[in-house]
Amino acid sequence: MNAIPKAPRHLSTEAKRWWAALMAEYDLDDPSAKLILQSGLEALDRLRQAQAIVEKEGVTQVDRFGQARAHPATTVERDSRAAVLAALKALHLDVEPLQASVGRPASNKAR
Repeated sequence: MNAIPKAPRHLSTEAKRWWAALMAEYDLDDPSAKLILQSGLEALDRLRQAQAIVEKEGVTQVDRFGQARAHPATTVERDSRAAVLAALKALHLDVEPLQASVGRPASNKAR
């Protein structure tokens, strides 16, 4: 069994947990997979930073003309979320379905 490579030091604690979990679950030994994962986790950290700013300062700001405009951090949040999802997609991680059939699960209520 190979040892799990350590996460890059500059990643947040949350991103390092994701690194360890994905490295343990999937075969991400090649350099390109590690680079894609690192890029995705850096985007996750950026996403969390943007979310904190939006939480603190609000979704909108008033511009010099007194008009409400989207906070610039909302764009960073959106773009970072897209980058995280793109990185996960690029890794081609196989995900098992939660159920065998399509549609909503059957009710467990006794009739």
